[in-house]
Amino acid sequence: MTKELHNELYQITFAGRILEGFNDAEVRENVQALFRISDERTASLFSGATKTLKSGLSHADALVYHERLTKAGADVHIAKQPAAAVNPKPETDGAQPPAPSDAEPATTATPTGPQQETPLEFTGNGREYFGIWIVNILLTIVTLGIYSAWATVRNNQYFYGNTKLDGASFQYLASPITILKGRLIALAVLVVYVVLSEMYVEAAVVFAIAFIPLVPWIMVRSLRFNAVNSAYRNIRFDFQGRYGQAFMVAFVWPLLNLLTLLLLTPLVMKKTHEFIANGSRYGTTEFALKADTGSYYRFFGKGLLIAIAFGVAAFLTMRYVGFTVGSIIAAAGYLTLFGYFMAGISNLFLNAVHLDRHGFESRLQPLQMVWIYLSNSFFVVLTLGLFTPWAKVRMARYRASCTAMMVSGDLNHFVAAEQNRTSALGQELGDAFDVDFAAI
Repeated sequence: MTKELHNELYQITFAGRILEGFNDAEVRENVQALFRISDERTASLFSGATKTLKSGLSHADALVYHERLTKAGADVHIAKQPAAAVNPKPETDGAQPPAPSDAEPATTATPTGPQQETPLEFTGNGREYFGIWIVNILLTIVTLGIYSAWATVRNNQYFYGNTKLDGASFQYLASPITILKGRLIALAVLVVYVVLSEMYVEAAVVFAIAFIPLVPWIMVRSLRFNAVNSAYRNIRFDFQGRYGQAFMVAFVWPLLNLLTLLLLTPLVMKKTHEFIANGSRYGTTEFALKADTGSYYRFFGKGLLIAIAFGVAAFLTMRYVGFTVGSIIAAAGYLTLFGYFMAGISNLFLNAVHLDRHGFESRLQPLQMVWIYLSNSFFVVLTLGLFTPWAKVRMARYRASCTAMMVSGDLNHFVAAEQNRTSALGQELGDAFDVDFAAI
């Protein structure tokens, strides 16, 4: 490749024409599927006017886009981007770009340039989710719990699908049948344990002890199942944490923490965050936790000072002023600590996570978290649980509004490279162990 090709930027243009051997409806459907755009935007692309589908591309990337769109039947062209055109907005801006073909050689996923904040967005609403939520509950009751696997998938698909980054939604791809199988296995194990407990206490104890080594394995399988069934722009996530690391997180570090009278609590949390972050993948690119142990100790140290301050104030107030006022101060202290840790742990984790040269930023506010939690709880109780969908949507919207990805260079370029590198990789989804285990 010449030096000129390295320096020039290129764009993909399209005038609505289709290639010989394709019909108009077929090409429209292919292009719409590739870019994930609406019927109106698709119609605009085929209006006959020349449109810029993608700009700011290297020559190699332009060839990738050209080949994929040509295979879809679109008569697209590669053109040098005019020097005067500074990042012109493409017609498919914010839409899903087409993935490179399996045969195309990989392009680098290393982004360049200054970091730009790309905010997360949640577009769901309570009334829409209420329809899904109430149907899930009713069908789960009618089917004696069997439908719960389908309910889990529908819930996750709704929240994933309404969570967007750079204009593209996340995807949840798990099969309800797989989840149901996992739950039936867990139920069978529980039944065996209960029967043994009633008939043979010694056998139940042996069974429980024998189950302990399975806990780290279940942790790893659960994290991997959730990861590989999550995707962004058709690229699956993955989790490659090892059994030994899970064993340390589940048993060794907590035991050492107890032996040191909880002095290792910040370190234990850091080790847990490292296990989750460092084992996670987006396609073939590894996540990494870049945080020093001191930041965790400072975080917990501030929490301890807050607890001590409110505790002393509540104690002195109860003794010299009155029990009622002291109780109010104690409750205020509890809520302050609750908000501090609820928001702070998420901020601590996400602000330390990196994906190649991309970073993340979380700006959750403790007081806002407490207000949302308390008001949600009040309305859920007041409505006998019917406000639950609005409560979940409200919290999801706030969390998304405070979260952003710090993109170094072009995220589309990074995604295109990942699609190229992972296109030939098979995915072993494994068994479903939807056990709650997360960093935040």
